Amino acid sequence: MPLPFATLPVLLLAATPVAPAAPVPPTVPQACAGRDGWSEPTVPQRIFANVWYVGTCGISAILITSAQGHVVIDGGPRDAGGLIAASIVKAGFRLGDVRWILSSHEHHDHAGGIAELQRLTGAKVAATAPNAAVLETGVPAPQDPQSGDLTPFPAVRVRRVLRDGEVLHLGPIAIKAHATPGHSPGSTSWTWRACEGRTCHAMAYADSISAVAAPGYRFTDHPDYVAGFRKALARVASLPCDLVITPHPSASNLFDRLAGKAPLAETGACRRYASQGFAGLQARLASEAKEARP
Repeated sequence: MPLPFATLPVLLLAATPVAPAAPVPPTVPQACAGRDGWSEPTVPQRIFANVWYVGTCGISAILITSAQGHVVIDGGPRDAGGLIAASIVKAGFRLGDVRWILSSHEHHDHAGGIAELQRLTGAKVAATAPNAAVLETGVPAPQDPQSGDLTPFPAVRVRRVLRDGEVLHLGPIAIKAHATPGHSPGSTSWTWRACEGRTCHAMAYADSISAVAAPGYRFTDHPDYVAGFRKALARVASLPCDLVITPHPSASNLFDRLAGKAPLAETGACRRYASQGFAGLQARLASEAKEARP
């Protein structure tokens, strides 16, 4: 008995093969599983709202987007500038729309790629004065505790020197510079606000706070530097921040937070981060005092 005509479309639809679903792209934590090299590439991932991770598996770089242009913080080591640029494009943004590149601190692992990133994007670089002085030469500052271990990097043209507390504006983006010297003389932390719908977060790209030094350098021999370091740590603790990002993603457990294994945002995030720095500085001073005893 022939099938009623009305049932034929149903049978045809049922017989039509269904296209396989597009593969879900990996997240940064998945792509970097077992990899933490400074120059190991990874995928871009949205952190929150208009803020993206575009760094490598071991070094952060952040993209803040707007219709009026974008801001990048940090350029990774020398060979990571192109990797960061590739991540920006893979995230769906034009390199020519990057207007500003900012710097956390003037060490080769975070500033070495800025010159290449600047070349690829045409963006201007802004930094605080102690940071800018090193960026423009690529030569580590002699007063830096890590100076003896640092590698020179390609010099960068700094177009704007920011004062402590100055705000850089780009369309709706308003990002504030906070001088937080200690890990390096030019260490700078950055804060801004990001919103997605009615949900907003006080964002902070809080600079490194570890008391690291080259062989032969003793913090104990530089009491003024230590006093400034303590003041900077107190400032980091007081930053308006519930979502913290750091130049080394592991320092703020960023990948676990992006994977949902820990809260992405949490009240007092910068205060908890700063407490690690206080503990590390105290441990370093205690170790130096112990070594100095006869």
